[in-house]
Amino acid sequence: MDVVLADRLQFAFTLMFHYLFPIGTMGIAPFIAWYNYRELKTGEQRYGQAARFWTKIFAVNFAVGVVTGIPMEFQFGTNWAAFSAKTGSVIGQPLMIEGVYAFFLESVFLGVLLYGRGRVSPGLYVTSAVAVWLGSWLSGYFIVDTDAWMQHPVGYVIGPHGRIELQSLATVLLSPFAGWQYAHVMAGAVETGGFIVAGVGAYYLLAKRDIEFGREFVRAGVIVALIASVLVIFPTGDRNGADITAYQPVKLAAMEGLFATRRGAPLAIIGMPNVAGHTLIDPIFVPDLLSFLAYGNARANVDGLTAYATELWPPVELTYYAYHVMVGLGTIFIAVAGVAALLLWRRRLFVTPLGLWALLLAMPFPYIANEAGWIVAEVGRQPWIVYGLMKTQSAASPNVVSGETIFTLIGFVGMYFLLGVLFLLLTLREIAIGPAGEPATAR
Repeated sequence: MDVVLADRLQFAFTLMFHYLFPIGTMGIAPFIAWYNYRELKTGEQRYGQAARFWTKIFAVNFAVGVVTGIPMEFQFGTNWAAFSAKTGSVIGQPLMIEGVYAFFLESVFLGVLLYGRGRVSPGLYVTSAVAVWLGSWLSGYFIVDTDAWMQHPVGYVIGPHGRIELQSLATVLLSPFAGWQYAHVMAGAVETGGFIVAGVGAYYLLAKRDIEFGREFVRAGVIVALIASVLVIFPTGDRNGADITAYQPVKLAAMEGLFATRRGAPLAIIGMPNVAGHTLIDPIFVPDLLSFLAYGNARANVDGLTAYATELWPPVELTYYAYHVMVGLGTIFIAVAGVAALLLWRRRLFVTPLGLWALLLAMPFPYIANEAGWIVAEVGRQPWIVYGLMKTQSAASPNVVSGETIFTLIGFVGMYFLLGVLFLLLTLREIAIGPAGEPATAR
């Protein structure tokens, strides 16, 4: 196997597994802050119990996320030394800021949340919950900002020996690509958190236990999931798509399976890309819609893949299918959350088993949609590791052979399988105990 392919497989596996857990922490953190605030304002113990319950689940996500995040940092040195040597002056800055500031903000105040109840003032305890929320979201920003620089490099100069050197840290941190990409990522995380909370609440109602908490979780989760599901599509998805159109038009063509340049380009609802034949098989089109979405003009010209050299094409099939999985699931999420919200407004959701089952069974799918979105972002960027500056083929470590990478990948698969089982056992254990299983300690 080609060493670059082996390196990419290892990084893809470790990254996609790791990202499952930041999705949970970033999505659940606002609920923890909200329930702690509600307890402070109302004095009702049930809000403290709810906050304590979600803090424990947050902590499990956080712990596994930390463990699975460390190997990715090492891979920059072991597998991608050429990339690190050439770009480290730039990408090292947001990654350093994330580790020193955002991560420690989150982890220190998580310790207060876990062990400070009754030991610190109520105001400081609520402030800690907000700090954990802020830390998790700041951490997400600096990571996304690093990726955004790889998608659209800014704030750099080419130094001696072709090394990419930092020219303006402010320009990198305020990258025009990062803003809407970050907003889109965070909307997806909050959407996931909403469905997690609603799904757990639905489980309690279906199991006819912890009814009060079940109703609270379903109510809060559905409202948040519906709002976030809309925001994922508009404006965040729309504006992130506009940035892709402006800076990575070949990715846009691959996402839509558009091979030939078209004026009044149609949007493909479904279809199977035939790369060899430069066509979509059995497509269903919406006429002119792609031109309108991309440029705000139904008759605008949209460049197809054949407008670019073949060696600049990303893997078309994977980019296309991942994008359509993401968009298809996003549409379903709006439908599920919308119907649930309607039932909630009509005071029927808590006694409608079909609606509760829909919320319960929907829980895994936001994770799939988030992962599919990152596949579009990263695979669609190929063949570049830094768009327009450095190709992935030249980024690997020169002294690592594919056998070494495959061997360690097998080890990662086994280790992460055990971590995944442990995570599920601990999370399901907390859900089985329930929010009322351990009364909140008096402050």
